[in-house]
Amino acid sequence: MTMRLPQAVLDALPPEQFSTDPSDLAEYGKDWTKVHAPAPSAIAFPRTTEEVSRVVRLCNEHDVAVVPSGGRTGLAGGAVARNGELVLSLAKMRRIDPVDVLGATVRVQAGAVTEAVHHHCEPSGLTWPVDFASKGSSTVGGNIATNAGGVKVIRYGLTRNWVLGLQVVLANGDVLELNGALEKNNTGADLRQLFIGTEGTLGVVTEATLKLTRLPGKLDVFLFAVDDLAGVLRLFREARQGPFVISAYEFFTDRCLARLQRHRKVNVPFAQGASHYVLLEVEANDRDVLEAWIEGVFERALANDGVLAQHSGEAAQLWTLREGISESLSATGMPHKNDIALPIAALEPFVAELEHLFATRYPGFEICNFGHIGDGNLHVNVMKPDDMSKEEFLGKTKEADHEMFALVRKHRGSISAEHGVGLLKKDYLPYSRSPEELALLRALKRTLDPKNTLNPGKIID
Repeated sequence: MTMRLPQAVLDALPPEQFSTDPSDLAEYGKDWTKVHAPAPSAIAFPRTTEEVSRVVRLCNEHDVAVVPSGGRTGLAGGAVARNGELVLSLAKMRRIDPVDVLGATVRVQAGAVTEAVHHHCEPSGLTWPVDFASKGSSTVGGNIATNAGGVKVIRYGLTRNWVLGLQVVLANGDVLELNGALEKNNTGADLRQLFIGTEGTLGVVTEATLKLTRLPGKLDVFLFAVDDLAGVLRLFREARQGPFVISAYEFFTDRCLARLQRHRKVNVPFAQGASHYVLLEVEANDRDVLEAWIEGVFERALANDGVLAQHSGEAAQLWTLREGISESLSATGMPHKNDIALPIAALEPFVAELEHLFATRYPGFEICNFGHIGDGNLHVNVMKPDDMSKEEFLGKTKEADHEMFALVRKHRGSISAEHGVGLLKKDYLPYSRSPEELALLRALKRTLDPKNTLNPGKIID
């Protein structure tokens, strides 16, 4: 459904900073999910925090719902506008300030692309270590709104660990400056954390002061073939005691690899296939010690096969085997995606119970699992059978989700590790949050957005 915006809202920006072009409505009204059709009323393209404040304030006064929009790479429907909302795109807010080398910080607008921040900081020997496959199109504001994770969490932690300060526009148009570039600020509740991971439902992040760290030294990338998930975990225990710093520890199954090979030509460096694969990236100081560790892996039969990239080109090829999976699943079928977190010790029993669940209750579904095993984050992808309608598939997966999330709760996990809640996961939030927690989340929403104009319907109703 669409609606005509009040003239006062249309007057908030120059006409060229609004669009009602059907192609823009379709593009900016969606994210990477395919469940809900986009139907915004218009797209606004502010260039400054002042313009964001003006638009948001007028929308609040005239009861116009606003959906903040970044790179739209989310997988939970958090940036979908389906009910005539105004999409507030921060795509024109991409300023990146000079790096403060002494303080190891950089101030950026929320529309700055994640990879552009990496390139900007690199000449200073520094990086913002938030990294994932969508870094070329995701934005800092979206990373903050979803508390994005990615492939380097095992070493660096989540986005919230690398945000020192925020500039935030509240639902009434007020602008908050939170913490600036301070490392220490013990003056009560850290309000900055209210806006990290809350998907634009409490305020719109317009600028951020990011904490930087030194660029890593030379990184070595391995690919190992193992028999099963137990083998993945045994190798992980060995790697944690290895003579190096782990930057990433990723795994994927043969089903994921088969989908990737259907989608694009890739180089798989093993003559024999395996059911599970591990991609390990480390920073090591001593090559001889590293090679001795590798020999020990095979002496103890912790892997069936393995390869160490000999140069950056080979390392990139190995990373493609992992980072190309999500795209290939969407290109070769319709995946129903779930992004869950579990204590690492619970991964093996959980996956065994999950496979039993689908084998007995939902036979015929292909399950493609991959993820960031080092931080307990498992991506469960259920592929739609070719002969099943979209409607039937969504109905069955909705039913299966309840059963899967009951297993998640049993193992003290989370229904969403890094993709957020958005539209797609909010019905399942009680599997991870207690009634008391949900009541508090609703109270925060009512306090900061009493008219429910900021990204309504996302996370909680």
